[in-house]
Amino acid sequence: MISVIYSDRFLLHKTCDRHPERPERLQAVTQALQEQVDNLLIQWVEPTYRDLRQYLSRFHSSIYLQKVEDMANQGGGNFYEDTFVSPDSFDVAMLAVSAWMDGVDLTLKTGCPSFALTRPPGHHALKDTGMGFCLFANAAIAAHYALEQPKVERVAILDWDVHHGNGTQEMVENNPQIAFCSIHQSPFFPFTGREEERGVCNNVLNIRVKQGSSIKEYKPIFEERVIPFLSSFQPNLLIVSAGYDANEADSLGWIKLQPEDYGVFTKLCLEITPKIVFGLEGGYELNSLSQSVIQTINACASICR
Repeated sequence: MISVIYSDRFLLHKTCDRHPERPERLQAVTQALQEQVDNLLIQWVEPTYRDLRQYLSRFHSSIYLQKVEDMANQGGGNFYEDTFVSPDSFDVAMLAVSAWMDGVDLTLKTGCPSFALTRPPGHHALKDTGMGFCLFANAAIAAHYALEQPKVERVAILDWDVHHGNGTQEMVENNPQIAFCSIHQSPFFPFTGREEERGVCNNVLNIRVKQGSSIKEYKPIFEERVIPFLSSFQPNLLIVSAGYDANEADSLGWIKLQPEDYGVFTKLCLEITPKIVFGLEGGYELNSLSQSVIQTINACASICR
């Protein structure tokens, strides 16, 4: 049984007209999952509401956290031109972090994968600012939270979003108990993720792929570089920043993956450990996003019947 952690409250985070990171993303995914309910072993889980103000201050500056909350209380605002705060955004973003933490708890308890179906995304959020549609660093915070749990000594993060997870890397690269691997289009936003960046003790692996790459290029990269790197770390838990904007149908990237390719990636990740927390990052073309999530969950089904 795969736990899908979701709440309609995630729809309350508003951006602006024609913004790609919109509530319809989650509506499309949940509808697609409901239509496949007879074929997928899904347990729907309501996220735990936690007041994480103090906890978040370990990762984001108190000035930044206060600014996000003040923006929300004053009716909204934005960081840069693309990262919006609406009246409910502070609480919704805090609930998203909590959902990723719930994913950690559920996966460690059951030994089966979980999927945090949340928004806003988080892998671009930096210590002092939001950017790239992201407010709080969901994946990085979940990794640190996992290390606080019994018998968890090492956590790995894989970011397969088309964009480099610069916020995640910033928050984990100096922790030898966390390995971070990002495969991303380059050159491309946020223009970070150089391959020579190796972290405090070779715990970072950035892999840049060219515009137009497809499963033909991705699969050997996964088999020969991503999986060996993550496996060698011997993680007690794997967290996947599951962005689906490397799909060919997605207008926010120029990579030519297909939804079924994410099933391939998931099966390869399961060779490392069945203890995987997937969390939604990007993915903005509704059909390819929905089908990619289904492929991810379906690939997990065989190990948790």
